[in-house]
Amino acid sequence: MGRRGPYICGIDAGMDVVAGKWKSLILWELNNYGTRRFGELRRGLPGVSEKMLVQQLREMEEDGLVHREIYREVPPRVEYSLTPDGTSLNEALGALGTWGQQRVERLAAEGILVEVSPTA
Repeated sequence: MGRRGPYICGIDAGMDVVAGKWKSLILWELNNYGTRRFGELRRGLPGVSEKMLVQQLREMEEDGLVHREIYREVPPRVEYSLTPDGTSLNEALGALGTWGQQRVERLAAEGILVEVSPTA
């Protein structure tokens, strides 16, 4: 789990929860596609290792952003979904996503950025 204060400001507290490359992308994936199994999350996040995804999901569960549901079946099934806090955090990150998309488009128009993901 990340640190829990003292925080300088609200941005500091918010960034503490989403620190790292994968947490905001996990939020985005779960928000856009709903409840996902581990393998679906991993396929939806190219480049993430299994170890890193497990670690990030555990931290997000501890921080109350992600709900982990275990189904006692053979084979066992585990699903992840956003909690209300995860949903509200994803909504709060919406303005940052809009800003980032505008930046990508500007850099692409200037020829600085060559590759633009259609899902970004």
